[in-house]
Amino acid sequence: MTLASGSASAAHDQKGTDMSTQTVNVAVAKAQPTGLKKGKVKCVVWDLDNTVWDGILLEGGNVRIRPEAADLIRTLDQRGILNSVASRNDHEAAMAAIERAGLADYFLCPQVSWNPKSDSVAAVASTLNIGLDTIAFIDDQEFERDEVGFSHPQVLCYDAADVASLADRPEFTPKFVTGESASRREMYASGFERDRAEQDFAGTNEEFLATLGMVMTIAPATVADLRRAEELTVRTNQLNSTGVTYSYAELEAMLDSPGHLLLVAGLDDRYGSYGKIGLALVETADTYWTLKLLLMSCRVMSRGVGTVLLHHVMRQANAAGARLLAEFVPTDRNRVMHVTYRFAGFTEHSEHDGVLLLAGPPGAAPKPPSYLRLQ
Repeated sequence: MTLASGSASAAHDQKGTDMSTQTVNVAVAKAQPTGLKKGKVKCVVWDLDNTVWDGILLEGGNVRIRPEAADLIRTLDQRGILNSVASRNDHEAAMAAIERAGLADYFLCPQVSWNPKSDSVAAVASTLNIGLDTIAFIDDQEFERDEVGFSHPQVLCYDAADVASLADRPEFTPKFVTGESASRREMYASGFERDRAEQDFAGTNEEFLATLGMVMTIAPATVADLRRAEELTVRTNQLNSTGVTYSYAELEAMLDSPGHLLLVAGLDDRYGSYGKIGLALVETADTYWTLKLLLMSCRVMSRGVGTVLLHHVMRQANAAGARLLAEFVPTDRNRVMHVTYRFAGFTEHSEHDGVLLLAGPPGAAPKPPSYLRLQ
């Protein structure tokens, strides 16, 4: 690649040695990533120069991948924690260097530009459809960490000098590594393929969904499902009806309880498997069933399957001759779940201690949409 004269020097200045043209309150309190929730981080966003590799790419190009960085990237990937990039760099040169290092497949939606890194971090969170409070950012430059931390105080910021020790921190250590965890990156990559196909599709959204050949399974949970079930309650925020999390032991107790029904939903299509993407916990009784928890993975939000699990529970209750009630606890993220209940015909029944109890409509629920096969 031929670079204009002086560009490497300018790039180095933009990297952080001369940031006088930018205005950031660097007096912002430094991130203190201590005492954090176990398995909190869903994606690590990496700087490149002097972080993933030693050296400044545009000051010579012969950069050396840091072994401790490569090891952490692969370890996180195996745990189901995604990796991405936020680098102030030349896009073509940086992506070529990542490819040569054999790391290209590990980085989802990398952001390489001259924009502020706070913009890049926000773009990663938006593309992956995850909260900024589940993002960790690693950079060797204190200024860059402060700039991201000032714009997004929810983001955990780490010095690149600490990379070798991060794998042992609780926020990077999920309680369980499930089948879905180990293949999470591939699931996201398949999702991006679906999104591109959808953008190129000329018909309606329903016509596009019909091309996917979606098959949804809903079945009582087994012991083999419990690790993923706990993971779903911990990781799912937007499409969680109560925000309540359940431990493995609590969920295991539900399996043997005659007064509870624990359902797990999975989804597959022609691009591959989404894995286990839904969970419903129902407290059963002769006259009333109470839906204690309903959640769906954010990864299927645009696939038109959000109401399928709810309708299935409604049909189950109707077949048992019971009226279905549903608990809903509003959080700062789950308003869409309240909308889901309302569209399904649920109305407000009562409220107690911040828990809104919704009453389902009488009669049978609608059948699954024509573009999806339920089994």
